[in-house]
Amino acid sequence: MTTNAPIRWGILGTGRIAGIFAEGLRADPEAVLVAVGSRSAESAQRFASKYNVARAHATYADLANDAEVDAIYVATPHPSHMEDTLRCIAAGKAVLCEKPFAVNAAQARTMIDAAKAANVPLMEAMWTRFLPIVRKAVALINEGAIGEVRMIQSDFGFRTDVNPSGRLFDRNLAGGGLLDVGVYCVSLSVMLLGETIAATGIAEIGSTGIDEQGAAVMSFANGRLAYFSTGVRTSTPMETTIMGTEGQIRLESPWFACKRLTLTKGGKSEVIELPFDGNGYHYEAAEVGRLLREKRIESDIMSWSDTMHTMEAMDRIRAVWGLRYPME
Repeated sequence: MTTNAPIRWGILGTGRIAGIFAEGLRADPEAVLVAVGSRSAESAQRFASKYNVARAHATYADLANDAEVDAIYVATPHPSHMEDTLRCIAAGKAVLCEKPFAVNAAQARTMIDAAKAANVPLMEAMWTRFLPIVRKAVALINEGAIGEVRMIQSDFGFRTDVNPSGRLFDRNLAGGGLLDVGVYCVSLSVMLLGETIAATGIAEIGSTGIDEQGAAVMSFANGRLAYFSTGVRTSTPMETTIMGTEGQIRLESPWFACKRLTLTKGGKSEVIELPFDGNGYHYEAAEVGRLLREKRIESDIMSWSDTMHTMEAMDRIRAVWGLRYPME
């Protein structure tokens, strides 16, 4: 890869999120999708034909070892993230790993340690963090627009039918609301408040053994709190309110794909709107491109410490909920 050349991407996996990323990558003028890897030649070729990808690999190993690929987006089910990421790191590829980064904090630490040892870029694919309106909210907070952040309320839940054979309801695939969508709420709170001190909450564990809906409160240093609800059997407003000593910032629904916020302070409200190009997934890809060009291995926007704090918080929440996965 030369400094001015487009980042050559490969996608590991051919499911729904892989397609969303492939679509999003089209909005990044400094990136090109050149390869896809699957567990079968048929699936890889079908994906390649749909998204105009030059090379379709019938195994994940073949993609990892493709010399014409600079970075790989890992888009496999949750329990496969560690193995697939380690495979790509061992091949010297930069990795953007779909959220949740791993099943638990121990796996996340193994992945990060491997990236350090190999000196290759690794980042969690928390695409929401890179959206223009979220970056604006962070800037406002850093400027003191709402004073000290004291509490955060967020939610992300949707209703779907119970499907015991589907990914969302399979304990063997670490299904359920928390790791699939609740992670957005946890990551946002960690981004603004840092490391959790403790967590409490309750969840409804369904017939297949996954969290169908749940709520949690996390505590942070200096008495700050964040609370959220999530689920795969309950639709929620999908809003976030960040509460400070002097005002509030509300990220409007759906906050994880937000284009508008409302800043309220001193009895007055200001609406700020920042639309984004494409489906928004190219911003995280561009960050990995920046790391490669600057010869860095860790993002300051989606740092390894934030990923670890997020995984540790979810471990705490699951412990309170009484939820463990078979692979742990």
